[in-house]
Amino acid sequence: MPSIAIRVKPGASRTAVGGSYAGPYGPALIVAVGARPVDGQATEAALKALAAALGLRPSALRLKAGAASRDKLVELPETLPEGHAARLAALMDPSH
Repeated sequence: MPSIAIRVKPGASRTAVGGSYAGPYGPALIVAVGARPVDGQATEAALKALAAALGLRPSALRLKAGAASRDKLVELPETLPEGHAARLAALMDPSH
């Protein structure tokens, strides 16, 4: 299964997906969410935001590692929508 590293920024003023961060799982996509890091709320919000940005259903994503960390590894579905690689590259572009 393909996976993507993300860096969650909880408590943000607005939800945003874009930019990159050199995380422990390699280059990570930054996901800012308004939810607080309590009881997995920020993780859940980050997965929903990531799914929306990639054009996927939230249920298609699965947290693989990093439940209690800002750095997470998310498992993607085996079949991805057309243009997924280009969309991901655009999101990780620092000028995004």
